[in-house]
Amino acid sequence: MRPLPPPQALAHASRLLAAHGFRETARNTRGDSLYLARGEGPERLRLSNHARTPKQRRVHPEVMASLVIRAPKTEAQVAALVEAALRDFAGGLARRESRLTAPR
Repeated sequence: MRPLPPPQALAHASRLLAAHGFRETARNTRGDSLYLARGEGPERLRLSNHARTPKQRRVHPEVMASLVIRAPKTEAQVAALVEAALRDFAGGLARRESRLTAPR
């Protein structure tokens, strides 16, 4: 199977995440980053062709996980990245929940 160029690989990842209940909530002005949500909460999963900067991490704590695709990937590789992003998203939710419920 031929690798998908990064824009097509990101679109494929978005479709796979939609099958898991995610929907697009925002897109940056360049169109190279998508923000997806599942449910009505503020938590987001980010799809992009570049990593977030430390400033972006501080300013946008609602992003639980990022899936970054910079190079061509096969559909199977994209599916594996999506599964890892889903695990990271679940882990981010669990960390946030434990911080909110931890005794102070």
